[in-house]
Amino acid sequence: MPLYWTIDSKERLFTGVGEGEVTLADAMSLLEALAGAKALSYRKLFDGRAVQSTMTGEELLAICAKIRAYHEEGPVGALALVGTAEQTVRFSRLLGALAAADRPIKLFNSLRSARAWLALQRK
Repeated sequence: MPLYWTIDSKERLFTGVGEGEVTLADAMSLLEALAGAKALSYRKLFDGRAVQSTMTGEELLAICAKIRAYHEEGPVGALALVGTAEQTVRFSRLLGALAAADRPIKLFNSLRSARAWLALQRK
């Protein structure tokens, strides 16, 4: 699987990274792990700079629907996303779904600045 993550319950922090081609099944597995660990309210850092998506527009919409359904379950934590400018354009719908939640969200082009911002988001 090209997605890797750590869920730190003590720090209430989810840290994820992607490498290579990511499928719908990969993305859904990540979301289900996050929900299954009851970590939706945790702060989240995801570095997707090395990700290439093989997903269709319909598959991206399915991920958006899943994310929005999780937003209905309760509070979600701050989100720092690290990506390239090209990825921001490609995944604009997905980013819109992520931004729909009542939480801080910010895009970064460097992991260092994303970590610094996320550290300020502790609740």
